[in-house]
Amino acid sequence: MSDTVRPAPDRFELRAPHRELLDQVLDKWSLDVLNELCERPARFSELKRAIPEVTPKSLTATLRRLERNGIVERVVLSTRPVAVEYRISPLGKTLRPPIDAILEWAAVHVPLIDDARRRFDDEVDGPL
Repeated sequence: MSDTVRPAPDRFELRAPHRELLDQVLDKWSLDVLNELCERPARFSELKRAIPEVTPKSLTATLRRLERNGIVERVVLSTRPVAVEYRISPLGKTLRPPIDAILEWAAVHVPLIDDARRRFDDEVDGPL
């Protein structure tokens, strides 16, 4: 007999390693970077132009996190001067289906979410 309780099969467990990974892969700028790199490899300056709202410091940190997690590959090009290109890794490509599913869910449910937000705000703030 085991004193360990196992989760129901249709329930997921969100443990510290999962939360850390999701926080790093789905943070503020990662989805934008992944969206760009899924289309084609890009240099830092190309990513910066494609995502103008991101600061260079945040873009650097995002690329490093994604590289550390094996989602993005950093490739040094043998050009003069030497250049660096970022590419989605094979592991990173496996993120596309779940991210697409979440974005599809959001697109379908945004009207319901907007309604819920309005009702909540009206209850909290009261009539103006």
